[in-house]
Amino acid sequence: HSRQARESLRGRMRSTPDDFPQLSDVLRCPQAPVDVNSINTDATSQTPGGKRDTLEQFQPMAEELSELQERLFARGRNNPDHARRVLIVLQGLDTAGKGGVVRHVVAMVDPQGINHHSFKAPTQEELRHDFLWRGKKALPEPGMLGVFDRSHYEDVLVPRVENLVEEEVWRKRYDLINDFEMNLAARGTNIIKCFLHISPDVQKERLAARLNDPAKYWKYDPGDLDTRSKWAEYIEAYNELLSRCNPDIAPWYIIPSDHKWYRNWAMGRILLETMRSMKLTWPPANFDVEAEKRRLEQA
Repeated sequence: HSRQARESLRGRMRSTPDDFPQLSDVLRCPQAPVDVNSINTDATSQTPGGKRDTLEQFQPMAEELSELQERLFARGRNNPDHARRVLIVLQGLDTAGKGGVVRHVVAMVDPQGINHHSFKAPTQEELRHDFLWRGKKALPEPGMLGVFDRSHYEDVLVPRVENLVEEEVWRKRYDLINDFEMNLAARGTNIIKCFLHISPDVQKERLAARLNDPAKYWKYDPGDLDTRSKWAEYIEAYNELLSRCNPDIAPWYIIPSDHKWYRNWAMGRILLETMRSMKLTWPPANFDVEAEKRRLEQA
């Protein structure tokens, strides 16, 4: 695109809330009780047009996100004791697109400012600690954009559905998670929690695509079918965690994810709106600028 076209798109990206509703308001998880089955998985709310028009927004979105993330990073290096952080929490059933969000959205910014952590089945060391221990270890440093690919929420999903612990154990974790996130927010972390919402039919298509393409075998896990067989149980577990852990200070967003292009655009848009709301500025110089200019002239 020409420079003029890019500037026009950037202008649309910066439009006021009245002209372009905040997507974070539109996709905000409703208050309890939550029933994700009532939310359309193939919706494309608030797009500027069809797929093509929406994809054209990625370049100006990437440019603005990159600058905001650099400001966040710079402030973290300049004054780490008072720097902000951003933490993206990605949850969803298998094939919902957590990895795709990392590749297509998070990758739009400088990788040196990213702290990405993927939560697998807990190790023996992790099992010897409180369930929040491994999450606390993976938190982003000051000025960093952190990404949890799955997260501490796995500990109110898997143990519940797979009957790994007593109900009284996992039920207590909702309040512990709320306290944990409230403390993070109080210390300057903006938390963006996203449930990537897909339909069973789309999941089946994506699993089939992995089985039909040797280049995608590595993505396939036979255990995914075991999880799929308990779809209703996992959705019930998600409904409760979304209902119990959805405060304004650490909100959930439900991202319709049947269309990959929309999922990625929506995630990028919500991240952009969040970072805009932080009012990030460049850190001031911690030296005498004019004196350094004079020294440079004499060097």
